[in-house]
Amino acid sequence: MIKKYKFENDQLVLSEIGDNPVFVVINPNDEEKKWLLENFKLDEHNLASAFDPEEPSRLEFEPDHLEMILKRPKNYSSKDHFLFKVSSMGVFLFKDKLILALSEDINMFSGKYFKHVSGLREVFLKLLYNSIFHFMEHLKVINMIAEEIEQKINASMENKHLLNLFTLEKSLVYYLNAINANAYVIDRLKHNTEKIGLSQRSVEFLDDIIIENNQAMRQAEIYSNILAGLMDARASIVSNNLNVMMKNLNAVVIAVAVPSFFAGVGGMSELCTVTGITNPRLAFLAFVCVMSLLGLLTYYIIKRAEKH
Repeated sequence: MIKKYKFENDQLVLSEIGDNPVFVVINPNDEEKKWLLENFKLDEHNLASAFDPEEPSRLEFEPDHLEMILKRPKNYSSKDHFLFKVSSMGVFLFKDKLILALSEDINMFSGKYFKHVSGLREVFLKLLYNSIFHFMEHLKVINMIAEEIEQKINASMENKHLLNLFTLEKSLVYYLNAINANAYVIDRLKHNTEKIGLSQRSVEFLDDIIIENNQAMRQAEIYSNILAGLMDARASIVSNNLNVMMKNLNAVVIAVAVPSFFAGVGGMSELCTVTGITNPRLAFLAFVCVMSLLGLLTYYIIKRAEKH
C-alpha cells in the first residue's frame, strides 16, 4: 500500500491527486515495489531492508538521493508478553521527494512535532527525532513494568515474574543495540550536512537529535545494567520465599503429627477412659480441644525455635 501526502498549512495531509512530495510505502506488493524501483531508481536491497527488523541501521548516498535504514520501536501488543520489539524503516530523501517505507500501517506524521513543518528536510529530521522520542517513551514504560513486577516478586514463590523480567531485559538489549546503531547513522548525517542540503537551523536541530539519542542510549544502558545486576538477587528472593513457605508447612505437619501420635496411642475408642468423662460426646469434645491446643503449642514452640 502506498499513501501520498502533501503540504497544507504547514502540515502533511493525505492526498491522492496531484504531484505529492511525500510517499509512505507500507508492505508493498510486487507491483508496487517494481513501480518504486523503476520510477525512483531505489536500491532494491535497501528497499527490502526497510521491512526487515534484523537489518542494521545505515546511510548510503546515491547520485540523486540518500537512502537510510533506521531502527524504531515496534508498537507493543499484549500478545508480545512483555517483549518490546524493534522494527526497521527506510527513508529515501530526494531533492523534491521523500519516501518512507514501513512494515506496519502507522501514522508517522502525528503528534506535536509535525504540527508545523516547512519542507522535506525538516520532515526528514523530525522522523529521526520522533523515532528517538518513541524509544524514550517505551523505556519509561519498561521501567514502570519492571517496578511493578519487582513488587510482585517480593511475595512470589514461582518463576513467572522472573521470566517476565528476563524478557524485559532482553527487550532492553534490543533497544540498546538499535539506539546505538541509529547513533552511527545520525553521526554520519552530521558530517554530511552540506551534501544533504541542511540549513543552519536544521543543523542545530540535528545537534539536538544527537543529544536526545545519546540520552536515550544512556538511559537504556542504565536500565539494562540494573535489571541484569539485580537478577540474581531477585531469584534469591523467590527461592527464600519458597523456603519460608516450606518451613511453615513442615511446622504445620509436625503440629498435626503430635496430637495424632497421642490419639493413636490411646485409641479413639477409649476416649472415655483417657479423658475420665463418662459421656462419650463430652469426652470426644474434650479430647479434640486438648489435641488442638497441643498442636497449636507445638507449632508455637517450633516457630519460637526458628527465631532463636
